[in-house]
Amino acid sequence: MSHTVTQIGSHSAGHKRTGQMRAGVYRGKGRVVVESVPIPEIGEGEVLFQVAACGVCGTDIKKIQHGFIKPPQILGHELAGTVVETGRGVSKFKAGDRVVSFHHVPCGSCFYCQKKLFSQCAGYKKVGLTAGFDPNGGGFAEYVRAMPWVVERGMITLPCDVSFEEATFVEPVNTCLKAVRKARVAPDETVVVLGQGPVGILLTALAKIGGGNVYTSDPIAGRREASLRFGASESFDPAAVDLLQEIRRRTGGRGADAVLLAVPNPSSVPEALALARPGGRVLLFAHNDPALRLEFPAAAVGIEEKEILGSYSASVDEQEKSAALVFERRIPVREMISHRFPLERIADALELAAHPKGDTLKIVITHA
Repeated sequence: MSHTVTQIGSHSAGHKRTGQMRAGVYRGKGRVVVESVPIPEIGEGEVLFQVAACGVCGTDIKKIQHGFIKPPQILGHELAGTVVETGRGVSKFKAGDRVVSFHHVPCGSCFYCQKKLFSQCAGYKKVGLTAGFDPNGGGFAEYVRAMPWVVERGMITLPCDVSFEEATFVEPVNTCLKAVRKARVAPDETVVVLGQGPVGILLTALAKIGGGNVYTSDPIAGRREASLRFGASESFDPAAVDLLQEIRRRTGGRGADAVLLAVPNPSSVPEALALARPGGRVLLFAHNDPALRLEFPAAAVGIEEKEILGSYSASVDEQEKSAALVFERRIPVREMISHRFPLERIADALELAAHPKGDTLKIVITHA
């Protein structure tokens, strides 16, 4: 991996940042290179904050590995850090504040916002965090500029006892909480979560908090073991057991009330439909590849009345709840972090995230 880094001079909090910073820049399919880029300049109503930590998301991996976006870009949207500069008119934050920030915020007044379909809002689709180039989060850089609508409605001050690493989970917890609620998980229901990577683990933990009896499946032994620590009653190796038979045996032959998919494999959809009882729900979480096409037996929906649901991105309605789940440590998110990489080794971090080993869970980029 190439390194072209210009060191930033020493600045006291609140002084205007100028010059260069380090950033992992997406330069084309499969390529993220550490380069020197300008520190973003902020305007009225905006905030500049220094990134302390940024989680690696599966969406980042898909964009990078498959070349779904046009280079150059600076990705990374699960980020937390310290405010170093505020623009004119900003009163909610000051230099020195420790914050976590969402990168999408809905307008709150359009047709879709009124229907609480916030991720379909045109304003929501406009990314409000950038480290340069086309806005795309920017957490894989040392400094990020937050635009006015994010400053007003998408930034949260951290309690003094919450670490930056823990705070990076607020956004992914939000997306998973939205999914669990979309699947209408209720107390005492049987829930199956397919896939126990970082997202699958969060879905498991949240379904358990929601009162579900959760069963999980993953081919990696380390992830199955982690699944049990985060709330699963049992976790199965899909290559070693007949999962459908195991779930039916535990549900009087009916099947699961809800099945949550945290793996993008197209074959998982008919499998999930088979696992669901008649009238049950299947929630697609990982199936957001724009080129992916799915096939499933129509009778599962048309005759057995099973529902297929989608859930994408975060919900502003869950912002406070997701933050509380992390800040109050109702989900021990720090235990999910299996690897930490400095920015200079971002290529190694992304490679491991794309091809996880036995002990790989959440990967975090840390900024010294």
